[in-house]
Amino acid sequence: MTSFDDLLSQVPIAQIASQLGVDNATATSAIQAALPTLLGGLQANAAEPQGAASLLGALDQHGDLVSNGQVDLANVDIADGEKIVNNVFGDEKNTVISTLGATNEGGGNDLIGKLMPILAPIVLAYLAKQLMGGNQAPAQQQQAPSNGGIGDILGGLLGGASNSGGLGGVIGGALSGGAGGGLGSILGGLLGGKH
Repeated sequence: MTSFDDLLSQVPIAQIASQLGVDNATATSAIQAALPTLLGGLQANAAEPQGAASLLGALDQHGDLVSNGQVDLANVDIADGEKIVNNVFGDEKNTVISTLGATNEGGGNDLIGKLMPILAPIVLAYLAKQLMGGNQAPAQQQQAPSNGGIGDILGGLLGGASNSGGLGGVIGGALSGGAGGGLGSILGGLLGGKH
């Protein structure tokens, strides 16, 4: 089962809420706002051959975090998550965080800034689990990024993330208002914003 709800079920919401000092409802809202954005960034990266190769390499390193239940937050490498977020969003990271943080769903820049590096390794582990299916490494199963595999999984997850509400328009508008093109246009398009 590859769905947004399945991915969300892997996220240890109560542990994250406790670590970030917020209630479960606030954590849930922020997670539901942040996950589609993170998935959109990954999909934008996977659309480029170099980005897809980099993503597949990262998946090889994260496959063991997700098992048959929720992730234990103690096993999440937040420093690694920070690197993942930096790679996914690049120079637009702060724009993404501030845009998400400015929405009611986001819970503020500080919360989103701390949340994204926690979620990133969980998302990669989930993707690795979905791609591997058996004992093959993700790179062996995925030859061309546009022909199924990681692109299909990310597309399916984003298709199920309809509960993000008007957030896509907010992020799309913020990111596509700059130079035009690039990650902002892709995220704006994926999340329903104008580009």
